[in-house]
Amino acid sequence: MTASSPSVAVPASTLASALPSWQGRAVRSGIFEDVGDWWTRASVEGIAPIIAVPTTAGTGSEVGRASVITNSQTHTKKVIFHPKFLPAVTICDPELTVGMPKIITAGTGMDAFAHCLEAYSSPFYHPMSAGIALEGLRLVKEYLPRAYKDGTDIEARAHMMSAAAMGAVAFQKGLGAIHSLSHPVGAIYNTHHGMTNAVVMPPVLRFNRPAIEGKIGLAAAYLGISGGFDGFYDYVLKLREELGVPDKLSALGVGTDRIDEMAAMAIVDPTAGGNPVELTLDAAKRLFHDCI
Repeated sequence: MTASSPSVAVPASTLASALPSWQGRAVRSGIFEDVGDWWTRASVEGIAPIIAVPTTAGTGSEVGRASVITNSQTHTKKVIFHPKFLPAVTICDPELTVGMPKIITAGTGMDAFAHCLEAYSSPFYHPMSAGIALEGLRLVKEYLPRAYKDGTDIEARAHMMSAAAMGAVAFQKGLGAIHSLSHPVGAIYNTHHGMTNAVVMPPVLRFNRPAIEGKIGLAAAYLGISGGFDGFYDYVLKLREELGVPDKLSALGVGTDRIDEMAAMAIVDPTAGGNPVELTLDAAKRLFHDCI
């Protein structure tokens, strides 16, 4: 089992050490998943202080309190939360990101964009997070293309590092169907998380339009994009093209043969509850067909 973002990346061994010995199977069974107060089941004495040094600019792990644990045998991902997962010390040095290849710059950058977009679109009330998300979107809009074009552009790298942290702070307000779809795809097909988010983003925007059209219109105005929701949607398509993001999940090796399985996983993903439009099983299936 391995651990990855979107919040703080915590080795599975660290989490397991926080459990009583008879709970050694707990990580695999997901009893510490980010549901209700399940995090209180862990023994805090076993959770060591964390020092986070990000080397990408996307997940915002360095400011988060959760971990995504991937079970490589069942091909499922579980979001594991605990306040102790928040790093005690974070060192953000954009010089550590200049070596990222273009494809990782694009994927991690679009992950930050997805975090900000979904946090902003979430129906839950948290105006501070919404404001942070909105400015995070602006930073990505201004600086991700620059960082992608020239990996040594340290100003662009620095602003993207800020945008990544801002996205993770903002999604305390909630995430949504972009991540709900992306998580099972990544677990089953081992696709890059941020790139997967980027691929499924337009279909999810269309799906959520009835609930977020006005809100996205305000965001577009702040970002200097004319045309309201349609203008923002067209901007997302152009940004994806500029960054070499595939149009369909099939380009990442995803087939239609496991849609039912992925849809069932998507609707129970903890991020599904933050989507502005209810993500039903039928809706998830339609979205996957649209994405693939």
